[in-house]
Amino acid sequence: MYAIIETGGKQYKVAEGDSVFVEKLEVNEGETVTLDRVLGISKEGSFTFGTPILDGVTVDAKVEKQGKSKKITVFKYKPKKAYRKKQGHRQPYTKLLIEKING
Repeated sequence: MYAIIETGGKQYKVAEGDSVFVEKLEVNEGETVTLDRVLGISKEGSFTFGTPILDGVTVDAKVEKQGKSKKITVFKYKPKKAYRKKQGHRQPYTKLLIEKING
């Protein structure tokens, strides 16, 4: 059994017991979060799609960790104009452990 969920503008395929890195959620570590934007669910070989989301289907997940990903370097450059701009960025994330798919 697996589900397709949407959070942070992205879609993820999750099953019970999976760990997934999503865009930062304002939830403390160790707390449980309920994701209600479920786009589809697979159960016993059949797949059900929502239009666009399924009513009454939720995914319960536990927040394992809040953190930042590795640093990327953003470098802007214009030749012959002496324009150089170097900038770093670390995207915040939330690591979720999928506990139960209700539906």
